Amino acid sequence: MSQDDLKTTPLPEPQNHPKTGRLEGKVAVITGSDSGMGQAMAVEFAREGADVAVTYLHDQQGADKTRQEVEAQGRRAIVVQIDQRDEQQVAQLFQRTRQELGTPFILVNDAGVDSTGKQVAEMPPEDWENELRTNVFGPFYCCQHFIRARREAGGRGKIINITSVHQEIPRAGAAGYDSAKGALRNLTRTLALELAPDLINVNNIAPGMVLTPFNQPAKDDPEVYAKQVQSIPFKRAAQPWEIARLAVYLASSDADYATGQTFVLDGGLMMNTGQGA
Repeated sequence: MSQDDLKTTPLPEPQNHPKTGRLEGKVAVITGSDSGMGQAMAVEFAREGADVAVTYLHDQQGADKTRQEVEAQGRRAIVVQIDQRDEQQVAQLFQRTRQELGTPFILVNDAGVDSTGKQVAEMPPEDWENELRTNVFGPFYCCQHFIRARREAGGRGKIINITSVHQEIPRAGAAGYDSAKGALRNLTRTLALELAPDLINVNNIAPGMVLTPFNQPAKDDPEVYAKQVQSIPFKRAAQPWEIARLAVYLASSDADYATGQTFVLDGGLMMNTGQGA
């Protein structure tokens, strides 16, 4: 099948929108904000008035670019290298954030690793452990330190966990990733109940296909992209800024009554599952 035979929808350009100051004076910790959705969220949060703690594991250049873009919006940023599988490094992240920016009001758990593509029978235990420790333990540690900081500050705050449509839709060869995203979804729900007395909102965003480094082959090859989007009713992937603007809403007072919810942003992908069966 040629590329011409595959229908796609043009990708939208970000529309200029007025700064509303919805996050004015707030401090946000956004893990994995050196690229993709995390980077886009850092920039959009800064546009709305937030200072941002930027984290990275390997891509310092990307993290520095995020910091520059946050500062270009007139906000402060720090860059912290962490391996979120290590609870002590997470503790240091929050210590630095509090010292240099102030007590965080917003936490976005965006950092994660993709599946290895190996099926369960062939998966080395260390691959399974790495996916769970990165995608579940890391957000768990971040939530712990964030909650303690917010309780010391008298409560209130926002936690946004980035899961995936694969919290619901399994893929062969992705047992670790699918299991981790399902676990993070249920961690979100449990925390929503536990933190309601503190007026801390906890929600998760479940994106479908987004043009980030996770989907680098589709970014690099139009034919790969065209084939992959055929299962999406809108016949296109999301841009990172589209996820980021939903995150701004959830981080703002506009979403004060939303907690324990999954906000799916997938162009209709999940609704298409099972069609034609």
